[in-house]
Amino acid sequence: MTPKYLTIHSTGNPSSTAKNERAWLTNPTNDRTASYHIVVDEKEAIEVLPLNEVAWHAGDGNGQGNRASIGIEICESGNRAKTLQNAVKLVTKMLKERNWGVEKLRRHFDWSGKICPRILQPNNWAGWNKFKQDVQKELAGGGIVANKDIPDTWAKKDWDWAKKEGWLDGTRPKDNLTRQEL
Repeated sequence: MTPKYLTIHSTGNPSSTAKNERAWLTNPTNDRTASYHIVVDEKEAIEVLPLNEVAWHAGDGNGQGNRASIGIEICESGNRAKTLQNAVKLVTKMLKERNWGVEKLRRHFDWSGKICPRILQPNNWAGWNKFKQDVQKELAGGGIVANKDIPDTWAKKDWDWAKKEGWLDGTRPKDNLTRQEL
């Protein structure tokens, strides 16, 4: 397989570690054909399949999700913030190695419509949008994200209202508000 994308999942198991998830793949009682390439938790990331092998993770049969993307599972247990931070660092590293940008990131949802990664789905995928922004910040060396003049999805409705009512001038949605502006 020649990867073209990174597909992000969450394990769907609220009480498992990366090591547990890895062990389940080869457990003789596991009769599922689903697989993935890497699993990440608050402590580590484990590669479970070579990145050039097809993994059955995207739910799109022989489509691009399975045949042309690397599947990354994010564990749902433990310290969620640390796990997501580790996932951001892993994804950033993988994108840099391939000279890719965040446009190469996909959710399981994008391939098959499954609500996955479910831990990033609440509030109309606000967690997914933040995840991509965090990756973008890391890619930029921790600097300002290129789209700093666009409000985040979760804030857009209120931002538009404040602009319409004259509370804000409609610029710099991600900058601090000064006392004189207040």
